[in-house]
Amino acid sequence: MLSIFNQAQRHPNSTAILDSTGEYSYGSLWEKSSQIAAYLLEGQADLNQARVGFMLSPGINYVATLWGIWKAGGIAVPLCLTYPLPSLTYVIEDTNAMLLVVEPMYQGILQDYALEKGIRLLDVNHLQQKKATASLPQIEVDRGALILYTSGTTSLPKGVLSTHANLEAQISTLIHAWEWTASDHTLCLLPLHHVHGLVNVTCCALWAGATLQFLHPFQAEEVFSIFLDGKVNVFMAVPTIYFKLIAEFDSYSENQKKALTNCMSPFRLMVSGSAALPASVMERWKAVSGHTLLERYGMTEIGMAISNPYRGERRTGAIGTPLSGVQVRLVDEDYEEVAIGTPGEIQVKGPGVFASYWGKAEATQKAFTEDGWFKTGDIAVVERGYYRILGRDSIDIIKSGGYKISALEIEEVLRSHALIKDCAVIGIPNEEWGELVAAVLVTEAALDLSELKDWLKERLPSYKSPKVYQILADLPRNAMGKVVKNELKPLFS
Repeated sequence: MLSIFNQAQRHPNSTAILDSTGEYSYGSLWEKSSQIAAYLLEGQADLNQARVGFMLSPGINYVATLWGIWKAGGIAVPLCLTYPLPSLTYVIEDTNAMLLVVEPMYQGILQDYALEKGIRLLDVNHLQQKKATASLPQIEVDRGALILYTSGTTSLPKGVLSTHANLEAQISTLIHAWEWTASDHTLCLLPLHHVHGLVNVTCCALWAGATLQFLHPFQAEEVFSIFLDGKVNVFMAVPTIYFKLIAEFDSYSENQKKALTNCMSPFRLMVSGSAALPASVMERWKAVSGHTLLERYGMTEIGMAISNPYRGERRTGAIGTPLSGVQVRLVDEDYEEVAIGTPGEIQVKGPGVFASYWGKAEATQKAFTEDGWFKTGDIAVVERGYYRILGRDSIDIIKSGGYKISALEIEEVLRSHALIKDCAVIGIPNEEWGELVAAVLVTEAALDLSELKDWLKERLPSYKSPKVYQILADLPRNAMGKVVKNELKPLFS
């Protein structure tokens, strides 16, 4: 049996999930996920790593479906709830998913497409209307478990395939490092098609036997209301969420502020990740909550690799030291390790490192050195024993609101517009979002930006759509014809 299921077997009466529909025990979660597994199998003995896409709101149905896919021997492919149809179909077709599990509210988005492609579209509520039983397969940990999509330096996202062994290494490392226990109660606000929300929060809580409460969609006022209930003691978010919570806090009366600070100060742990945390936000949150946020470093491909300590000094602007069982080195362009205090690319080894980019053998090979180190593309330096991130070796990756966004992907979409001759997409610093997506356009004729924004809504998720624009007669290029993006950033200062 997979280790993540252990607590459901040991403590079936403990509360596993709280969502907008109610409270569910580990025993109930176990039963619901087994029933879903039986329906997915449809008489087969084993899904044999078939990819199963699912588009579900965070809550009991989401977790039961995830577990059901794993129990049936499938590979889980979470679909983003805010993606337009072209982005969804890219993931479905890239993974060749022939099963899709959805809620009624998302069924209309995929129904015609699924019918056209001959894909089974299953209503998650129908799967639980009547009991179904099946003999479930024995799942070995070297099987594929999960495909999450991340934008790299190519124009299209890549599917990151992790095995059950990879996930168990990632989760157990955090259980140990951040001292998760069954008495913890955490609130999840994060998207579940990313490692932060799915692994760091959801899977860690379930592995530990803790209570996992979901709030969807995010509402700052509701977050504080839940905090005041006095049950939550572990909280993880991205810098953008902390920024919004601070703004909400500042709108309250002095008595309300005092009550909130008093209820947050006993929390066991507060974590920030997925983007660099501005020092101003870190200091302000400390005044608001009494907590020095724990910053850590990870990626979809590796889980978490480096973390500030749970017990010990948490330094502003630093990501900490390598986690137990994770090897980290900083290297120069020749992959030679650099001296302490010298910047270098972070490279990682360990059992949590992903298996492959789905269907992309060449990209997988290029992601590793000959001796097996994963090349993160992030530049860091070690200062007084702690790692500090300096930036990426590619300007084509934008970190905004906890997302890592490919500028090249957005450029490809923009270039498909009839009036756009050329373009360049960059990230510009922003305290709330980390970086804002900005676009510089070369147009064939006058372009109405409000119409362009409406056009993009049908082709890109909102978090990938540019927030600010500039129009130039031409883009600056070097001798090789490559756009010099650093020359564009002053346009937005």
